[in-house]
Amino acid sequence: MKEFVIGNTLEEALSLVPEGAIKKIKIDGKLFGITRRNQEFFVFDAFCPHRGASLIQGSINQKGEIICPLHQYRFELKGGKVKAGYCPDLETYPSELSEIGLKIKVPI
Repeated sequence: MKEFVIGNTLEEALSLVPEGAIKKIKIDGKLFGITRRNQEFFVFDAFCPHRGASLIQGSINQKGEIICPLHQYRFELKGGKVKAGYCPDLETYPSELSEIGLKIKVPI
């Protein structure tokens, strides 16, 4: 795993990802999705493990699940466990908000 930092301050990291929005980020040539609830960030593969649909175009429900726009499969933001549908779990990646920005660890 390699660590990357987004933003230069805590406030800048929060402003880059509005609460409830799903944004795409490119780290070392690979696309990831990112969202946040309050000050907790969630980083995940940008594509659904079922059919490869873009989860960036998905939505987040009140239960803290990302919903794939293609077949409405649902995955927990925390941990990526599939909650509705028949496919592998969604890969998620650790992140930590700090005074120097958002630290994200991804495999390289």
